[in-house]
Amino acid sequence: MTGQELLVIIIVGGIAGALADYFVEGLSLGIIGAILAGILGAFIGAWLFATLGITVGSGIVGAIITAFVGALILLLIIRALR
Repeated sequence: MTGQELLVIIIVGGIAGALADYFVEGLSLGIIGAILAGILGAFIGAWLFATLGITVGSGIVGAIITAFVGALILLLIIRALR
């Protein structure tokens, strides 16, 4: 993995995590937590969309949408467990 790929993962994770943190009330993650939630959400979203046969598109916008949905699910689960 190159430095550029790592930077894209962090940026996509940060955007998706910040969006998910904004929509899920009752949690305040901070920037590091939002990035981590977005990165984990990307894995969850990619697995979920592949399992359901859903394609969002390619490119950065598709990656952000997929990571956002996954991060949203992750944060809703965390909020329910609290």
